[in-house]
Amino acid sequence: MDAQSIRRRSSKKKAPRTNDSMYHALTYATILEMQAMMTFDSRDILNAGNTMKEAQAICQKFRKKSTVADSFSNLVHRHNQLTEEEIHAEICYAECLLQRAALTFLQDENMVSFIKGSIKVRNSYQTYRELESVINSPNYVKGENHPHFEGGVKLGVGAFNLEHGLRQLQEGASVYSFRSVLCTMLLLCYHTFMTFVLGTGKGNVEEAEKLLKPYLARYPKGAIFLFFAGRIETIRGNIDGAIRRFEECCENQQHWKEFHHMCYWELMWCFTYKRQWKVAYFYADLLSKENTWSKATYVYMKAAYLCMFGPEDYKPFGDDEVALFRAVPSLKLKIAGKSLPTEKFAIRKSRRYLSPSPVPLPVPVLEMMYVWNGYAVIGKCPDLTEGMLKSLADAEAALDRSPATDLLVDDQCVIKLLKGLCLKYLGKIPEAEDHFLYIHLNEKKIKYDHYLIPNALLELALLYLDQDRREDAVKFLERVKQNYKNYSMETRTHFRIQAALHQAKSSPENGIHSVEAEVS
Repeated sequence: MDAQSIRRRSSKKKAPRTNDSMYHALTYATILEMQAMMTFDSRDILNAGNTMKEAQAICQKFRKKSTVADSFSNLVHRHNQLTEEEIHAEICYAECLLQRAALTFLQDENMVSFIKGSIKVRNSYQTYRELESVINSPNYVKGENHPHFEGGVKLGVGAFNLEHGLRQLQEGASVYSFRSVLCTMLLLCYHTFMTFVLGTGKGNVEEAEKLLKPYLARYPKGAIFLFFAGRIETIRGNIDGAIRRFEECCENQQHWKEFHHMCYWELMWCFTYKRQWKVAYFYADLLSKENTWSKATYVYMKAAYLCMFGPEDYKPFGDDEVALFRAVPSLKLKIAGKSLPTEKFAIRKSRRYLSPSPVPLPVPVLEMMYVWNGYAVIGKCPDLTEGMLKSLADAEAALDRSPATDLLVDDQCVIKLLKGLCLKYLGKIPEAEDHFLYIHLNEKKIKYDHYLIPNALLELALLYLDQDRREDAVKFLERVKQNYKNYSMETRTHFRIQAALHQAKSSPENGIHSVEAEVS
């Protein structure tokens, strides 16, 4: 059964008890919202939004009817007047508000929708804060189903606040409740995606494995748990193990094709790390045909893999990289009125192919791999890192043989950045440092790829952190924050800078050396 079949069934027949049980209504609407988030299909988004609105109306029926006097006091002052059912209605209502806000941002791009969504977020957050105060009140009396209520509060507070929220989510995941699995999933996303892609490339494998282990034991064929198991193996650098997990995930789940697409994306990168360009191309092609999340990114990746094919390699389906690169800008998508950062990056890189005589990108696959922090993955496998370094050296030699163009310095600096990362992970620290500094020294000669300078300095700072040169690292990180603006993937770079600063400032102050080559 495919996603369209599920959509038809869900639109015709509702799940039982969704008209009289707030938890049944919320659960059913949440499943539809997850589907909408994975497909970005306008029909799925509309269906999920309507169902969540109905779920909110069910919750409203169970909430305590407010009086004029109630409007002047918050939940904390009147919580002892609420029944256990009414308190559960409050948490379910807040959850509906938050999920409806997310769908509002997805559904429309105009300012009215943005304001409506923001109001829902604010009201939801206010309710969660008051409910947290209820739990912390000395007068709070735990009802029979209090773990489910407290789990809901921890899920909501955890979603809104990072540091405090992580503790709340950990508590919510550790105690069995209706929402403990959702707390676990948020934490798994944090440890295997956010801290890895938007951080320093380390992730928290031990914590993720600890969270996942009981669910994987209980549901050994559960697609979402197999998917996170694959992510853990990827972060470990066990690429073959990750491939097995993602393939297992696809085999064990046939109802939601979107889960397959999540695995295809991961498999594409796994085969990229192994430099198996044809297999990686196959998954990029599948995504470009079956998934609507980012056609521009998928087509860009198809073209990028074709660039890695040798002259004797057969190009499937008669695809031509120049034609594919030229198609990328027309595939731009907006979500919540914003273009995806990865799409913006792909479109900027593709523009050089709009010329009648385009200058080829030197290593577009390996450059996009940097955007997703893939060098931190292969860095755990010396053989994979050595292989990638060879590909970069070959590209550098080809660039040296080519006629000089006004894009030469940009292309040289792209290769220098990626080679520097490989050298760093192979323990060749002085060589890596020279490669990153080369980009800084050629800053004024770079024409288009201005993102290279702040990222080279960020990588230099991370190199210094690994060498316990914390004071030097902080100087570079602060300089990047203050001196560079309006470049590709800026937000992502800033997240990584903040993670590096946090690491530097939370480390013991020792092993500090002076900066030998200071940025002027």
